[in-house]
Amino acid sequence: MANPSAVCNGHLHHHHQKQNNLLKSGIYKKNGITKGMKKNGVSNGTLHKKTITEHFEQAPMYVAVLTFLGFGVGTIFGYLRDFMRAWGLEKRNVAAEREQQKDFVPLYQDFENFYTRNLYMRIRDNWNRPICSVPGPQFDLMERVTDDYNWTFRFTGRTIKNVINMGSYNYLGFAETDVNALKTVTIELQKYGTGICSTRQEMGTLDKHVELEKLVAKFLGVEDAMVFGMGFATNSMNIPALVGKGCLILSDELNHTSLVLGARLSGATIRIFKHNNMQSLEKLLRDAIIYGQPRSRRAWRKILILVEGIYSMEGSIVRLPEIVSLKKKYKAYLYLDEAHSIGAVGATGRGVVEYFGMSPDDVDVLMGTFTKSFGAAGGYIAGKKDLVDFLRTHSHSAVYATSMCPPVAEQIIRAMKCLMGLDGTTQGLQRVRQLGKNTRYFRRRLHEMGFIIYGNDDSPVVPLLLYMPGKIGAFARRMLEKNIGVVVVGFPATPITESRARFCVSAAHTREMLDTVLNALDELGDFLHLKYSRYSKSSHPELYEETRLELED
Repeated sequence: MANPSAVCNGHLHHHHQKQNNLLKSGIYKKNGITKGMKKNGVSNGTLHKKTITEHFEQAPMYVAVLTFLGFGVGTIFGYLRDFMRAWGLEKRNVAAEREQQKDFVPLYQDFENFYTRNLYMRIRDNWNRPICSVPGPQFDLMERVTDDYNWTFRFTGRTIKNVINMGSYNYLGFAETDVNALKTVTIELQKYGTGICSTRQEMGTLDKHVELEKLVAKFLGVEDAMVFGMGFATNSMNIPALVGKGCLILSDELNHTSLVLGARLSGATIRIFKHNNMQSLEKLLRDAIIYGQPRSRRAWRKILILVEGIYSMEGSIVRLPEIVSLKKKYKAYLYLDEAHSIGAVGATGRGVVEYFGMSPDDVDVLMGTFTKSFGAAGGYIAGKKDLVDFLRTHSHSAVYATSMCPPVAEQIIRAMKCLMGLDGTTQGLQRVRQLGKNTRYFRRRLHEMGFIIYGNDDSPVVPLLLYMPGKIGAFARRMLEKNIGVVVVGFPATPITESRARFCVSAAHTREMLDTVLNALDELGDFLHLKYSRYSKSSHPELYEETRLELED
């Protein structure tokens, strides 16, 4: 898809320039699926068009300058404090090498820990906060204080009640404690107990696992599926079973650590393409076909493209139609991680494949987790039966990892049946629709207030840019004072100039809860001067007709 991709990205670049970096948008006409056009006189099958608006507004130059200045001042004082610690003028709280081991390879990398001990420690109280209730739309928080500037904490014995939860991945609200809702889970707990104490290949496959796998395959519309007890390991332990030496992995630069680890463990050659950039991906694909492997110039055994459905730190949605078109054109394989998108997008919660009106057969390996939308734990790999049968034998998780515990499997079955309407209600569909309404309302209001937010309008992951390091701690502490729990993220988890707060919208959030959060953000945005957007007044951005995107059979 060389020409359509190039034209599409060129259009986006032109649109980006016209809007002075307000939007970096992929815009598709929202009318589902129509018959494909011809390219060079040859029919290219199905054409997918959908309206998409994504925001990646750049901050004013002064914000970037002040952000670098803030890190610079922090670094200078960090070196000063290290000097004082070295001369005994300040207590050394960090782990250090013993004098007797000074000639050995250092166990603690002093320079690498510079950021942790001098910058992170100053705002460490904003992370790892212990909660003592179900992580629903609200939770209870154990209060803690520090007497030594966050090096240690002590609990006061007080509980902060009814904190609005804007940080958990409880997209559909299935993280709940309702007795009636969890009745079947209780029954399975009494029947099977809590653990399996064996792997899937030994004595760890129960009828409950078989039932779940059949249900997952039916839900996704594929031939077969396999479930695993840990979402992170679903990626990191299965990618090495699919590719190895002599194979090429093309990975989005913003992929999750589990995908990165799996790619590294595989032993395959890894090349990175720019986030959601089809020109960058196609160039790598073309070079891989033309030049082959380094030195030998032999053809690659396999080429595997790794992408996510929703990117958890950016809130953007993968440009699936274009990637599928490229993978078909260059005969590559596609691995799609739907950890954050399954259940959260699509008319019936079936992820980005449904969101774009595409067929599950267009994706070679469908991966997802049960830790977000389903309020449980674990993950799955789905696709052709040959693929799943291969993983049952060769997956490290299947061979070495303990099986998913039965009550967790039942929780997933309960939630998935609710989504599919197999429980005799429309509650699942209502949750999906409510999540969409809450997401669009929350994003629209933030944009109107003047905040810079990243991502797709339909993504329940909403990053709000804070930029300056000093504002990370101030933002989270002030929000907690207003009984709102938020997640803040800074360097090195994000680029140094793009510290942010990441909100996760849930179907369980009421309009009153969201308005409470929005009012607090409006007030705090003025107090901390966080409203950096220069294009915040229009809540209905002008849409541009996108170049048609053709998919090959």
